Amino acid sequence: MNNTPGWASPGSSPSDEQGAGVPRPAQPADEQGAGSQWSKDQPPAGQWSPPSAPGPAGPGPAPAPGWGGGQHQGGWGRPPAAKPGVIPLRPLGVGEILDGAVSTLRAHWRTVLGLTITVSVLIQIGDILVQRFLVPRVPEVDPEATPAEALAQSVEAAQASLIGLFPTMALSLIGTLVTTALLTVVISRSVLGRQVSLSEAWAEARPRLPQLLGLTLLLPLMSAGIMTVGLLPGLLTGSAPLAALGGLAAFVVMIWLMIRFSLASPALMLERQGILPAMRRSAKLVRGAWWRVFGILLLTILLLFLVSMIIAIPFSMIGLAVDGEGISGLLTGSQPEFGWAFLIITGIGAVISSAITYPISSGVTVLLYVDQRIRREALDLELARAAGVAGYGSAPGDTTPRS
Repeated sequence: MNNTPGWASPGSSPSDEQGAGVPRPAQPADEQGAGSQWSKDQPPAGQWSPPSAPGPAGPGPAPAPGWGGGQHQGGWGRPPAAKPGVIPLRPLGVGEILDGAVSTLRAHWRTVLGLTITVSVLIQIGDILVQRFLVPRVPEVDPEATPAEALAQSVEAAQASLIGLFPTMALSLIGTLVTTALLTVVISRSVLGRQVSLSEAWAEARPRLPQLLGLTLLLPLMSAGIMTVGLLPGLLTGSAPLAALGGLAAFVVMIWLMIRFSLASPALMLERQGILPAMRRSAKLVRGAWWRVFGILLLTILLLFLVSMIIAIPFSMIGLAVDGEGISGLLTGSQPEFGWAFLIITGIGAVISSAITYPISSGVTVLLYVDQRIRREALDLELARAAGVAGYGSAPGDTTPRS
């Protein structure tokens, strides 16, 4: 059996072609009732082909009785939706998406923690060395300096801060790139209830790293360009209200675009799309569900921020207590000079935080992508076939006999 979950072949976008006569996925428990926004006609089932052999999958046999047509949600006389992996194969509620991300961390903890801890440790070691040896001391601004001297000191302080910021951002970018690529493969396997080793995930993800790097760089550059355009009129005219208004408008546009393209990463990895096709694919999947995607991602960010603070604050306090020079600088009001003890202790806290937050963040994004495809393209039918659920036939390339 090919145990690699496949996804739509590049360029396929059945979300636009609506057709009748295809079973509809059942609604999640928290979205049933009068508030449902299901369209009357559902599109044909999304294509599902192994990443190692991309291409459209042929139509499978009709589902077994009790599946599709809104009948695979548990209820009176209705069997529950199949759940071969971390999520039930039907449209997901918010809690189910979050639970699926956490369940992936529990079910594949060796692979996930091995990946995230390794990457986080390497990033923290690099960051500590950069902070200790490469980042210049930020000069303090003399309160008695003339306006010209104060401006020069501020510029010098900003330059020193940027020198320390760029290496940290580069290390974070590399770490995010590797973890996103590998965790996407792990999570896609966990949907089907299949195990994957770190070496298998790396072999699957490695060919997509250049495209993922381009996407990872393009989105922040796009955001920076939008913000620059928004602030530029106010900066050129010297009008603070105009700069504030332009900045606010640019921020709104930036958030709208980031949510619109938030599913581009899993589309690029799992559908083997290019950068621009993956962005168009994400926009198509998010269309009509922007507020829902925004709410789920915002809730995830807030939860992960809370978890990070719960972990980071105790380690920071311990680091300050151990590092006498740093705490004395804080007490005297001067710029603290943190030593090795503080950097190492806070680095351990950052590694623990990253090991927890990276998988959950990636899991929510991938499961949101799966959920949107289930809602728009009946992907649950193809997932059931790929997972070998009885009554759905075999996945493409799977010749294992079924009982």
